[in-house]
Parts: sequence; structure tokens; C-alpha cells
Amino acid sequence: MTDRLHIVGGGMAGSEAAWQAAEQGIDVVIHEMRPTVGTFAHQTGNLAEMVCSNSFRSDDDEQNAVGLLHWEMRAAGGLIMSAADAHRLPAGGALAVDRDPFAETVTARLHAHPRVSVTAEEVTELPRDGHWIFATGPLTSPALGAAIQAETGAEALAFFDAIAPIVYAETIDMSRAWMQSRYDKGETEEERTAYLNCPMDRDQYEAFIDALLAADKTEFHEGETATYFDGCLPIEVMAERGRETLRHGPMKPVGLTNPHQPDVKPHAVVQLRRDNALGTLYNIVGFQTKMKYGAQTAVFKTIPGLEEASFARLGGIHRNTFLNSPTLLDAQMRLKSRPNIRFAGQITGVEGYVESAAMGLLAGRLAAAEIQGRNLPEVPQDSAMGALIHHITGGAEAKTFQPMNVNFGLFRPVDGLKGGRRGRKDRYKAYTDRAKEAWSAWLTEVENG
Repeated sequence: MTDRLHIVGGGMAGSEAAWQAAEQGIDVVIHEMRPTVGTFAHQTGNLAEMVCSNSFRSDDDEQNAVGLLHWEMRAAGGLIMSAADAHRLPAGGALAVDRDPFAETVTARLHAHPRVSVTAEEVTELPRDGHWIFATGPLTSPALGAAIQAETGAEALAFFDAIAPIVYAETIDMSRAWMQSRYDKGETEEERTAYLNCPMDRDQYEAFIDALLAADKTEFHEGETATYFDGCLPIEVMAERGRETLRHGPMKPVGLTNPHQPDVKPHAVVQLRRDNALGTLYNIVGFQTKMKYGAQTAVFKTIPGLEEASFARLGGIHRNTFLNSPTLLDAQMRLKSRPNIRFAGQITGVEGYVESAAMGLLAGRLAAAEIQGRNLPEVPQDSAMGALIHHITGGAEAKTFQPMNVNFGLFRPVDGLKGGRRGRKDRYKAYTDRAKEAWSAWLTEVENG
């Protein structure tokens, strides 16, 4: 049927796109190659499987751009946010989820939807007929990547993405570690103790940096240059940028007091965040790495409290490809040379689970409207959704285009507010107030149109 929507890729973006289109009355087929064809990072055949962090980052919808994006997705009936809320874990002001039940819920709800079908097959070409959304994410298969490259006539841009390790909680020495969220942030005791902390003194930190720098790392193929996204740098790359870099990044010691030595301020702190509802697994926050497995075990066991740690998963690194979207996509997220094809998710040049799902939400709604012969009003640029889609489809400079998280720097200035540090809180609140009003108005117009 020509009015059926085909979605390639069942990750965050593809799952959300399918849900949104189906809810608009469109029959949807999800083409997900897993588990028939596996990837480096995925471990199951579930839709929306989380392969890196289990965090959707800040849930503050008044002072944080990603929290605002959460709000907008909830307002639009987003499947990903609904499943995340259902499997939320304590994480202070962040939204962290129990990754396996989360993916299982997304999978079950899509399989149960009367307008959605899922087929386990690899799509390797760009179809010329029908309505398609490609949401294949950072691990687009080589065959499909070659087809996209052949169609666009440009070399695929690429950077490298790293995965953080996960530790069995029972193997962490709690006589050295303690539970506390930074600045005791959270409304409940569970939230205020959402993170597990391992302190280091100066000598331990310096020895750790030395070990990181000396460790065996994954080598790249000859002629291959590693370009990293700054929001997901391997820790050893950060260490190479300066010995204090980690102390001002994921290992910063501020806002924490060690109850085992309350009068001694740690020189650095390694934080771990709960990775499942049972509290049996913890991931090491910000510790993405390209170290080889043996080196990871040796280096991470130098961290106080992790000397006897066992790892449920070690870190890793993989290639991540994305389109030069400002050049290749139109304002409707369609491939200019093949307007029957939309792209969504990380392959468009957004970074992060939430941003990927948000672009899936828009792609699903835009495709559904097109199939039904409806013209949706332009997504308001003052919303978080609008700021992102504007950035990737023309707002960014094509020559320097790199993956981008949602942030207030993508928003148009708010008139009448002074810049600088003093006005930041008021400015961010003004951004979110304006965005919520614009997004709510857009949803109302779409639903009544």
C-alpha cells in the first residue's frame, strides 16, 4: 500500500516515529535488522535498546534545555518519555531509567499497536517509491551507509562514540565508597543518595591519570582519523588534554562529603549511577573509554572502592556516522534528492537519546500528515523541538556541522532580558516559558487542523 509508512531502524527515533504516525491513524512497518543482523553495541533484539548511558539527563523543564524537551515530548504523547517515566530510577535531578524494562515496554507497546508491524530484516538500499523514514542511528549498517553515501554524493561524516563500563554493585567496597547526590540534590532521600561515590586523594588521582595515559587503547584503521563528539569524549582523551581536565569534568569533587572521612576533602571523585531498578548494576558516570578490555580492568581497579569490582560490561568504542543535514535535508526532514525519504535520529546530527527520539517524533508526525494530505504548520522555532530541527535543516553552518545536543544556544534571544551570568536563571526561565507556550499552541493547532 502506497499510504503505508516504512521506518528503517527501531531505536529511539524509529520507535517514537512509529508510535506517533500510528497514533495519527497511519499503518506503519518497522524494519529492524536486529536480532537477525547484530551490531557491536546492541545485546538484544528489543526496540529502543539503550547501548550507552541509561540517563536521559536533566528533567528540569524550567532551567535546562533537555528537560524542556522532555516536557514537549510528554505533551505530545511521546512513547519514549512514557516508558522512561514508567521505569525511572533515582538520579537526583536527572531522568535515569532501568534500561531493560524500558526497552521491553517500548517493544511490547509497539507490537501491541494495531497499526504497527515489526519485521526483522536489513534494508540496504534507498527505495524510490513509498513513504520512508530512515532512523538507523549511529550504527547504520555498512551496506546502507554505502547506499546513502552514493545517493548524497558526499563522503559520510563520522566521529567515534564511546561506551562506559557497568559494575556489579555487590563487588563495590562500601567501606570506602558512599551514597550521595551532588549537593544532596533531590526531593526524597532516595534521590539524595542516587549516586555512589569513590574518593581519591591527590596521589591516587595522579596515579590514575598516569595509568590512563599509559594504558593500551583501541587502534584505528590506517588512514582513519578519530573525531570525537565533545559530549562523549573517552576519559583517556580528556586526560591527554590536561591532567586536571577530569577533575573539572566527570571526576569533580564539589558538592560531596565523604562520611568515612568528613573532615578530608577529596581531591577527585568517581561517581557511579544506578543502572537498574534492583540496584545490582552501576555505570561509571562519564567514563566512556577506548581502552582495551584488559587495560580497563587494571586501570579501573585502581579506583578506591573498586579494587575488587566485577564488570557486567566493559567500555568500548564504535564508529558513528551522520549526514550533513543542513545541506542534504529540507525543512520537513526529507532528503532533497529523494523527497519520499525522511531521516530522523542521530543520523541527522543530533546527539543523545532524547534528541534522537524528539526528531523521530517530528518525523513521524510530518510523514503522517503528508500521507493524509494535511499541511502541518511550521514547527515553532522558539520551542525546543523547533530549535533542534531548525539547527539541523539549515540553522547550522554546513562546513563545520557536528552532532549537537539541545541547548539554549540554539534558541533565538528573548527580548528585554540582559545577558551575562546575572541574568542566566531568568533568561532560561524565559526561554522555557516561551517554548512551552509555542509548543502547546502548535499541538493545539495540529490536533484541531
